[in-house]
Order: sequence, then structure tokens, then C-alpha cells
Amino acid sequence: MSLPASPIVAFIGGGNMATSLVGGLLASGFTPDQLRVAEPDAGKAQALRERFGIVVAASGAEIAAGASALVLAVKPQQMIAALAGLAPDAGALALSIAAGVRIDTLRSALPAGVHVVRSMPNTPSLYGAGITGLYAPAGTPEATRALADRILAAAGQTCWVEKESDLDAVTAVSGSGPAYFFLLTEAIREAGVALGLSPEVSAQLAARTLVGAAKMVDAGSTDVAELRAQVTSKGGTTYAALQSLEKAGLRPIFTEALRAAADRSRELGDEFAAASRPSIK
Repeated sequence: MSLPASPIVAFIGGGNMATSLVGGLLASGFTPDQLRVAEPDAGKAQALRERFGIVVAASGAEIAAGASALVLAVKPQQMIAALAGLAPDAGALALSIAAGVRIDTLRSALPAGVHVVRSMPNTPSLYGAGITGLYAPAGTPEATRALADRILAAAGQTCWVEKESDLDAVTAVSGSGPAYFFLLTEAIREAGVALGLSPEVSAQLAARTLVGAAKMVDAGSTDVAELRAQVTSKGGTTYAALQSLEKAGLRPIFTEALRAAADRSRELGDEFAAASRPSIK
């Protein structure tokens, strides 16, 4: 099928990420009649209806037909079961935001003719400040790629990678990335307390410094290495701190940490693929 000018987007799963995307799409110009959600939890379903005025069904089978895009927004362990019984139209987009579930696994569980795109968003997407990596296999129509990009741009910025395996690195850098900054902020907060500050003051200083530094990076006019250099006078306090971090091996520590995350992402892909085989004909 060709994608209409006013596509219908059906979400399989009504959790936090789906809710964020629904809100973002409505803010970007989608109308409530263009959005549908499958959510079996009656309480969550009613909350979605009341908040957005959209159709919410108990199962994906009730909303898949006629949709231009299915956003697969369930946990990876629930994915294959959630796809059972779905009958999207040929040419529809199946856009996965689940970590680790590979395109071959998804294709095997969906009808022929559905175009599958994988993505890896991160938790700041819940606040419209996310970054999402996407991958589409060769032969995916440009209109389908554009629709996938449009959906995920409702939660922040997007970028496309050339190989599906690149999504393991995306997972390591940005998917897991917010936790690294949370840990760093936590460590700075604790160090401030060790230096004699009250927990409240140290927490405020650490958190607002993170936010301020992020805004400087987000401005995009200056590379982060130059920003660092601009606040580092040789022989000064910042220089002393950074020299200590470099001596402790901060950069190789992060390289190894992200490699561990990417390796685990690949392992999960293998596990989900293996687990799906007995139930796929």
C-alpha cells in the first residue's frame, strides 16, 4: 500500500514511551483519529482515552488493520507474543522501539510485505529531549523511512545508522547513556559531601551543573573538546581535577564500559532470536 498523507499510527503497547510519542505526535499536528493504542491494562487504557481522546483497544489485532504504521512498544520479552494475530496491511511500517529484537526475528512473526524498521530511543524521549538511532534494511521505501523518522522525531532528535549491528553501539552510547550521566552526577554529589558541603547543597550544585553543561553542549556551536579547553586553565583547579581523572584512566574505563554494553546488546539479540524460533513457523 502507498502511505497516505494522513497516516494512521497504531501503538502495540501503551507504556511510558508510547504515551510520550502519542503526546508528541498530537503536538506536531496529528489528530486523535490518526492514533490508536493497544493496551490490555484497563486502568492504563482508560487513562489514555481520557488524556488524549484516542481509540484504545485491549489487543493489537483490533487496531492493526488499516494502520499505516505499527509502533511495537512492548518489552522485548513480550514482543513475539504481542505480534501473534496481528494482520497489518501489506506495505505498512512496523517500527520497533524494543531493544535487542532483530529485524529477522520481527519479520518472521509478521505477515509478508510489512516493512520493518528498528530503533533505539532513550529515556529523555519521555521529556521530548531524546535521541533515537534508526536502521532500515535495504529496499525500505523512502516514504516508509520518512514516516518512521516522523514518528520518533516527536520525542526528540533522530539519526540513521548504516548497519543493524550499529544499533548495539547506539544502545551502548545513548540507550544506556543517561545512566552514565546520572552516575557521574551522583559521584560528584557524594564528593561534594566529602568535601564538607551539606547533602542538599551538594545535590543542587551537581544537578544544576549537569543541566547547565548539557545546555552548552546542546547549543552545538562549539565542540565538547573545545568547551572543556575553554574552562581549563593550565595549573588551575579544573586542570588539577582533569589531570587526576586522566591519570585514573577515565577514557579507557568508559571505552570498556560501553563495549560491555554493546556486547550485552548483541547477546540479548541472540537470546531473543533463539527464543522466538520454536513459536515461528
